[in-house]
Amino acid sequence: MDDIKVDPDLMIENQTFEEIAIGDSASLSRTVTQQDIDLFAVVSGDVNPAHMDPAYAGTDIFHRVIAHGMLGAGLISSVLGTKLPGPGTIYLSQDLRFLHPVGIGDTITATLKVLEKHPEKGDLVLDCRCINQQGKLVISGTATVRAPTEKVRRPRIELPDVRLSRHQRFHALIAATSGQEPLATAVAHPCDANALGAAVEAARAGLITPILVGPRAKILRAAEHAQLDITRFRIVDTPHSEAAAAEAVALVRRGEAALLMKGSLHTDELLHAVLSPDLGLRTNRWLSHVYLMDVPCYPRPLLVTDAAVNILPDLEQKRDIVQNAIDLALVMGIEKPKVALLSAVETVNPRMRSTLDAAALCKMADRGQIVGGLLDGPLAFDNAVSPAAAQQKGIVSPVAGQADILLVPDLEAGNMLAKQLIFLSGADAAGIVLGARVPIILTSRADGERTRIASCAVAVLIARRRAAAAQTAVSV
Repeated sequence: MDDIKVDPDLMIENQTFEEIAIGDSASLSRTVTQQDIDLFAVVSGDVNPAHMDPAYAGTDIFHRVIAHGMLGAGLISSVLGTKLPGPGTIYLSQDLRFLHPVGIGDTITATLKVLEKHPEKGDLVLDCRCINQQGKLVISGTATVRAPTEKVRRPRIELPDVRLSRHQRFHALIAATSGQEPLATAVAHPCDANALGAAVEAARAGLITPILVGPRAKILRAAEHAQLDITRFRIVDTPHSEAAAAEAVALVRRGEAALLMKGSLHTDELLHAVLSPDLGLRTNRWLSHVYLMDVPCYPRPLLVTDAAVNILPDLEQKRDIVQNAIDLALVMGIEKPKVALLSAVETVNPRMRSTLDAAALCKMADRGQIVGGLLDGPLAFDNAVSPAAAQQKGIVSPVAGQADILLVPDLEAGNMLAKQLIFLSGADAAGIVLGARVPIILTSRADGERTRIASCAVAVLIARRRAAAAQTAVSV
């Protein structure tokens, strides 16, 4: 029987000291990417702004982000460990000279050449040279290693997939609110460390000026327990959470607060006060919740609605839910946001209400009952976010595969989808309720600081946009 041949590219084989001759050489090339730089910074802890901050790097001597010097030098180690001599090599010493900067997009070729052999211990001295795609020498030096004495031939280990999440979209969102006066915000019943901490964090970020509404004693105990300084914030004393919700809403109605923020009370308590016929903050829109998701593997911000307020919305409610989300996307700077109306299938099925509602919503958009966005549906989740899945199904649509907004059929589907993105995909999720006179900030105990601040930043952007529009209307 003939021997089975194995692709040599799938194997790593070393060269023993006896097999190596002076003058032998080996090379390896790699094109430097942003992810390479990010990964090296994560592993090494080196967050020098010359490598990590484009704004700073633009003012530095090289006027661009450059790779860590040892990232390029790592290619030398890779040649030693995989090619010459290969597995079994012991690194003894290395001297390096860094002669030219390496940036994103540069292709670096590391070439090692054997200069000396020392048989008494099996040591080698190798010349090390790294050149870029223009032939410029960027790193040079020599390495001393102890070569293996036994032959090794092993399968090449497949590298794991790595996804880095820098959540730059939330950073950009927060940056868009900087440099302006913080907005007075009524915080309803902030009587635990989490709720009170969220308000304090947003205040430190310069987004809001909290007005703490609730039982004074409980608020002070929560601050003491969490070691939070709230001495500069106004406290409006109320006997219980229901009264706190009503008073927080009243502060907004009186113009003393521009935003409303949920504390440690139940969401339905707060929304009950918001929806009070005479004393609430009703408009002609249904209230709806929007998750602004920063999903590491998705190339754009993703809005998911409704996952927290409307349990089983009808067609009229879905119209408002879609319009609320479109309005938010426009404030965020997304021009003509693409709305995918989700179902389990891509065709209208009379036995599936979500497909009928999707078809009706598309026609409502055609008739001007929904404005500002592009709608398509029904679409399954994969066809909404994956161009490859949409193409495979033969779906021709400006929305399929590149949705900005996902309208879910009901709260159960939305809640499960949002939490899957958060806990399995590493997404950050800022939550906000729209449709009232002012944005309502909802935060969760599971939210991190960045997410809580992002929720406040979204609300601030909306409030400022509305104020600017109202000022323009008055001027006209």
